[in-house]
Amino acid sequence: MEAILQGARRDALALAGGGARGVIVENLGDAPFSATKVEPHVVGALAVVAKMLVDEFGSVLTVGINALRNDALAAIGAAAVSGASFVRVNVHTGVMVTDQGVIEGNARASLLYRNQLGLPIGIAADVLVKHASPLGEADPVQLAQDTFHRGGADVLIYTGSGTGKAVDAQKLAALRLACPQIPFWIGSGMDLQNVRSLAPLCEGAIVGTALHEGQDLQAPLDERLVRKMADALSAGG
Repeated sequence: MEAILQGARRDALALAGGGARGVIVENLGDAPFSATKVEPHVVGALAVVAKMLVDEFGSVLTVGINALRNDALAAIGAAAVSGASFVRVNVHTGVMVTDQGVIEGNARASLLYRNQLGLPIGIAADVLVKHASPLGEADPVQLAQDTFHRGGADVLIYTGSGTGKAVDAQKLAALRLACPQIPFWIGSGMDLQNVRSLAPLCEGAIVGTALHEGQDLQAPLDERLVRKMADALSAGG
């Protein structure tokens, strides 16, 4: 656990120093992931890391939590005790076929639990999340509208097909045109080559792969790459 905390602190320093606005704590090292609930120690670890980041970097970084693959209640609970501001939910509404099997969203349970806790924890929900396919034909516009208006998400996330894979800019542009009132984050594949073209299509971006040394997810974040990305987003968005 000490090594995990040291790594999180190191990466948070790179993000804060490079001008990023937030950080997401997630159990990426737990692959292959559970399709349903994570184990109790995972919830505890997420909360401990998030609490450290809130205490040390909360004045400059907004802290979020993602309990992979889709344990929204675990993420909300960890956020509640750590002071994190938001959670990411891969499948908030609808049904997706993933490498973990079929995953069903449960927006009702997530929102009821958040209401029970009485805390303003934001929900960033994916639409057609990476490493997954919809069960049957899907209309992206209808899915986005349902996730935001009926599912009660606060912001939607649009990704490419997998980790580090770029989004389809034309499809995202069409989605934004059809849903002008919905805020979107790009959730994968943004890099220094496409950031200026993608920045106008989103209110924010979750960038991971492009910020690691050598684009190796096991390597530390590079503060210089964070700065270049932050500057490009600011110039293009």
